[in-house]
Parts: sequence; structure tokens; C-alpha cells
Amino acid sequence: MAATTPSASPQFLRESEIRRGIELLYFGNSHITRSIDRGLARQGLGRAHHRALYFIARKPDMPVSDLLALLAITKQSLGRVLNELIDRELVETRPGERDRRQRLLRLTPAGVELEAGLYDALRERLSAAYLRAGQGAVSGFWSVLEGLIPADEMPRVEALRNGG
Repeated sequence: MAATTPSASPQFLRESEIRRGIELLYFGNSHITRSIDRGLARQGLGRAHHRALYFIARKPDMPVSDLLALLAITKQSLGRVLNELIDRELVETRPGERDRRQRLLRLTPAGVELEAGLYDALRERLSAAYLRAGQGAVSGFWSVLEGLIPADEMPRVEALRNGG
């Protein structure tokens, strides 16, 4: 079992405390994403593919423009990722209801199955960490992460939580 995390010092804005937070974010993210790398590699996919699958699963019939905004990547990069996912029959597109030029994205049954397996691996890691930290720490963690997101991007985050 890992050592108990010490509480932040009352001087939590000191450089050493900030650096500790950066390091913990870096290593925590690195380890949680590694938990799905093997599953992605078996499919010949990478983390960019996973991010697209994850957000398409969260919001079926998402317009390509919304996914582009969520991922904050270039159209060219997203195009490569989506084309590969479509070619592998993990994602499908259809025209928009009001604007036929709009492309709406949805996971295929194979895409749903792949994304669910990847999510399960992430859920296991995060659930164990949440359980170890406790409810108060989880709420504090969410507050810190929300504080890292610019205010003008929060509506997109909230829309995911609210299923919108």
C-alpha cells in the first residue's frame, strides 16, 4: 500500500507546493493513461483516438465542430483521427437534422464496446484512488481541476456532465 499523502502545508502557494502539485498531476495522468495504452495498442490506436471515442460516447450525435472545440486540436489532426476511427468502423457519421452539411458523430456497436472496455480500466484506477482519498478530498480535487479550466470553456464541461 502506498504511503499516505501528507496534507498541503498552510503555505500551499509556495513554489515547492506548486511543483508538488504539477508533479502529481503529471505522474497521475501518466499512470492513468498507461492503464489503457495496452488496449489501445492492441487496436493499433493511440490516446488521441481514445479522447475522440470518449467524448463521442459521452455525447452521441455530437457535431464534428463540437468535438474539435472539446479536444482543442487542429482540423487536420482531428480529421486523421476520425478518418481512422470511421475506416475501422468504430465511429459513424450522419448529416445534421437542420443543416445537412453538419456531420454528427456516433459510436458504432464495435466503438461502444471498445470505449466501454477502456472506460472500465480508467474507472478501476480512479475509483480506487477516490476511495483511498475520501469524499472531501475528491471534492477538493474536482475544485482544483475546475480551477485550471478557463471560465469560457466551463459551459462545454458542464454540458458533458448534464448530458447536453
